[in-house]
This record gives sequence, structure tokens and C-alpha cells, in this order.
Amino acid sequence: MNQKAQPKKSNPVRRFFANLGPGLITGAADDDPSGVATYSIAGAQQGTSMLWTAFLTWPLMGCVQFMCARIGMVTGGGLAGALRKKFPIPLLIIASIALLIANTINIGADLSGMADAAEMLTGINSHFYVVAFGIGIAVATVAFRYYQIANILKWLALTLFAYVITAFIIGPDWRSVAYDTFVPSLPKGHEGWATLVAILGTTISPYLFYWQASQEVEEEKAMGRRMLRHRQGATDKEIINRKIDVGTGTFFSNFVMYFIILSTALTLHKHGITEIETSKQAAEALLPLAGKFAYLLYTAGLIGVGFLAIPTLAGSAAYAFAETFQWRQGLDQKLRHARAFYAVVIISTLMGIGLDFANVNPLKALFWTAVINGVLAPFLLIGILLVASDSVIMNKQPSSRLSLVVVGITALCMFGAAIGLFVF
Repeated sequence: MNQKAQPKKSNPVRRFFANLGPGLITGAADDDPSGVATYSIAGAQQGTSMLWTAFLTWPLMGCVQFMCARIGMVTGGGLAGALRKKFPIPLLIIASIALLIANTINIGADLSGMADAAEMLTGINSHFYVVAFGIGIAVATVAFRYYQIANILKWLALTLFAYVITAFIIGPDWRSVAYDTFVPSLPKGHEGWATLVAILGTTISPYLFYWQASQEVEEEKAMGRRMLRHRQGATDKEIINRKIDVGTGTFFSNFVMYFIILSTALTLHKHGITEIETSKQAAEALLPLAGKFAYLLYTAGLIGVGFLAIPTLAGSAAYAFAETFQWRQGLDQKLRHARAFYAVVIISTLMGIGLDFANVNPLKALFWTAVINGVLAPFLLIGILLVASDSVIMNKQPSSRLSLVVVGITALCMFGAAIGLFVF
């Protein structure tokens, strides 16, 4: 007697990796040269005393990013588009301009960090690499379609493992490290508070909020849902898959952050090198302390994460402006159909190139941009909370109370850290 053939169950591991997308890319993009610089400074200045922040920021970052993802999934539009329904246009214009300025400074500093790394590896002047990397990334962002860019960015995320390997090469005393990991200590003095605000600012950063929501829209367009009404709403399965994706991406981001702080704490801080002013100086200091292989991994990692982050930085500002002014937008569009959108991408990248020739200290620019983001992000989080809890804007699929509480706590933590910076 013939039995009805049972459908084959897909491999759970394959299914897990197939579901990774916007959350993984956004999480990995968080560890850009700005993040590497900030975490390196934290390790050099504060030693292992800041390791606990990696565990604190993971659930906070995860809830924030998933809330932004949910906004994109159920409204069918990006974050600025959702905020437009709740706040006056002039306020959104100010927010978009602030985002563009911060992202442009970040792009310039990221390009400088990448170029310094390339110069150390090849001996060719870094100014050449700044121009080559900047123009190359801008052209690729305009020329490639979204699904092509997304696939490239997912593979680039693997370069972040360079920092994990570096820490293991150094060989830490895990018992001492475990204490600072699981027993939090408050920052000491103005420098300590500035470092904490910078860590929060570069980990829970405004450009990631915009990028996450807009990627959800791009994902749905790639599935053929071109019209807004076809993108509105999300099934339970889609929401669960994105939770896994965002949870994985944010864990990966904080996992790498932990090992960057650990690597520089065990080398630079341990040997009294607490003042580093360029990414080149940070990498070169590792050479005699951790060996050539660790130095090469740290240096090569800077280049890889720059290629991952710069399209995200330029793209998030472009999405913010496009949704605020209701321009045609999207990385699935050709240049002639979305000129204003791509103009923001190109202009911000070119201005970033110009910053390198203005002799702006890249590491200081990255660090203080992170501090500025740490001060500005909580205000944006309040806006996100108001949108995510609005049943009408969210098409009767608002965020859960638990998510709203955690993101509210995140905003309070960032406000508290910023106040601590100015008080102490």
C-alpha cells in the first residue's frame, strides 16, 4: 500500500542562515572603523573595566533594532516616513541634517582609518586609498542593486572575526577577565564617562535605526512587493524570523566589540599606552606587544569593516532625506529614477573624502562623533517609542509592552550616561 510522500524538512542550520539578512548586516555594520576606534580607546584608557558594557548593550541594542525592523515591516516604509506621521516636518529636517553631518564625519574618519591600514600593508600613500576607496564604494552603491549589495555586505561581516582571533592570540588571563566581564564598575572621572557615552553612542547609533527599517522595505521590494499596500503588515512567521536575525546580528556585533576592548586592554593599556590618536598608531602599537599576526589581523579588519559600514552610513542619510521630502528612493532604483536619493549618497562620500585632505584627526573625529550620537540618540529613541506604540501607524501591530519597556530603559540609560558626562 502506497503512502503519501511526506515533504522533506529543510535543514534547520541551512534555514537559520537563510533567514539572516538585514539584522546581521546592521549588526555587523555597527562594528565599523568608528566602533573599532571607540572600543580601542576604551580598552587602552580603561583596561578591562569596560568589558561588561558588551553584555549590557546587547539586549538594549537588540530591542531597539527589532523595534525599527518591526516599523519597517508593518508600515511598509522607512523610519523617517513613520516619524513623518507623528512629528512636524521641520523637526524631521533638523534630524536628517544632524544625521547627515554625523554620518559624513564618520565616513571621512572611516575612509582615513581604512587608508591608513592599507598604507601599512602596502606602503602606498594613504591619500591614494582614501580617494580609491571612497569613489569605489560610491560607484558600487549606485551601480549595484539592493540584493547584490546585501549579499556582499553579509560576506564582509566575516572580516570581524579578525578581532576575535587577535584576542585569543594574545592569550588573556580568563579568570581576571571574567571578573571585569560580570562585575560592572561605574566609570571614573570625566574621561570614563565620556568613554561610556561613546560606547553607547557607537553601539546604539541613529544611522542604524534608519538603515534597519529601510532594509526591511528593500527586502520586501526584492520579494516583489512593490506597492505600499502589499508591504503593510507582517505574518507571525516573518516577525519571528526577523527576531532571530536581529538577535543574531546584535549578538555578533557585541561579541566582536567585547574582543576589541579585550585585545587593546591586554596590550596597550597593560603596557601604559593609554593615549592613541590614529588607527595607524593603535595597530602599530600592537606589533611589538602582540606579534605580527595580531597586527595584520587588526589592520586588515579595519579595511573590511570600512567596506561594510560606509554604504550603510551614506545610505541611511539618503533614506532619511528621501522619506522626509518624499523623494523616490531605494537601492533597487536606477540612478536616473532616484537622482536626489543617490545625490545624498555621493555628496556625503565625497565630503568624507575631503575631510581626509583637511587633516582632521580621524580617531578623535570618530570618538567624538560617537559621543555626539550618544547624546542625540535618546531623543530619537523617544520618537521611535511613540511611533512603535501607535496602533494606527503600526497597522494594528504595535510593539509589545516588553519591547517598549526595554527601549524606554535604553533611552533612560543613554540620557543618564550623557548627564554623567556633563556632571562628572
